Amino acid sequence: MSVAFDFDAVVVGAGAVGLACGYALSKRGLVVAVLEEQGHIGQGVSSRNSEVIHGGLYYPTGSLKARLCVQGRRALYPFLERHNVGFKKCGKLVVATDEAEIARLDDILAQALENDVEGMERLTGEQARALEPGLNAHAALLSPESGVFDSHGYMSALQGEIEAAGGAVVIATPFEGAEALPGGGFSVRAGGAEPTSLTCRWLVTAAGLSAQAVAARIEGYPVDHIPKGHFGKGVYFRLTGKAPFQRLIYPPPIHGALGTHYRNDLGGQAVFGPDLEYVPAPDYSVDPARAEIFAAYIRKFWPGLPEGALSVDYAGVRPKLHGPGEPQPDFQLCTEDDHGLEGLMALFGIESPGLTSSLAIGEEVAARLLG
Repeated sequence: MSVAFDFDAVVVGAGAVGLACGYALSKRGLVVAVLEEQGHIGQGVSSRNSEVIHGGLYYPTGSLKARLCVQGRRALYPFLERHNVGFKKCGKLVVATDEAEIARLDDILAQALENDVEGMERLTGEQARALEPGLNAHAALLSPESGVFDSHGYMSALQGEIEAAGGAVVIATPFEGAEALPGGGFSVRAGGAEPTSLTCRWLVTAAGLSAQAVAARIEGYPVDHIPKGHFGKGVYFRLTGKAPFQRLIYPPPIHGALGTHYRNDLGGQAVFGPDLEYVPAPDYSVDPARAEIFAAYIRKFWPGLPEGALSVDYAGVRPKLHGPGEPQPDFQLCTEDDHGLEGLMALFGIESPGLTSSLAIGEEVAARLLG
């Protein structure tokens, strides 16, 4: 006898990745509920990032990050066009600001080609400066597929798709816990102003900074299979005055991150960031004194930065699976083979390029859960 569930699938977390998982499951005919503890969608990691569409240059061969970034980016532009969500495919320059960095560009180019990134070009410093006057570049890579977009418009479009398919995105409803049902599926406890419980056949956790805490609330999830999480804080500063470059400008990556970069946002303003600082708990304060550190870094690729032109913008926190100096791991999409619970997919460490990869992550989750 078949069991009647309240929903076919429940997704925990209504950020970009959780909503993309809900969308992928909805496309397969499932009725989905997405639970979000905040009062609006996309208030966690998805609300405090660079809104960059990454080409997929840097990520190790064969990794989920490499494959899902490229697949996600290829799916994202058409999705944004279909849903009238703002974006600019402005391209990106990865810049060597001195001779010592040129060899790193060669390594990045080789990795980008290995990752099947389209349209990559190696530029001389003169060619790079012809594209972006004012840039200090000894050499550069051009990634024409990179861009920026309206991440909140994107998430609203995902929500609309889920709801149009008969699903629900339920805000102000924190996930309190879940337990496996004897015949398969899960009983899920949700809190908020009107606490409730509901049943589902499949459960997906995409809780960003709370991923570890959410997994710990699932009865029977082995504690030693929950990866240790770290909080990687990054701050942003905005330029007062005209944006100096049209394309994204990136230095070669630093350990554990892509480095403080430049973007010309959809409003035409210049924004720099993020840097990387490990913090013991999510912290969204910005010390205005860091502007001087930012200015010194920025002048490596833009010597013309005026004095006193940077103002505090915002801070974000990334859910990292590695601490300072440790190797940067891949996305973790944990199935029954990892934790022993049939019908559960638990996501950990979905930081950059998670936003770009989100549609592909959703497809991967749906394919692994449903076969």
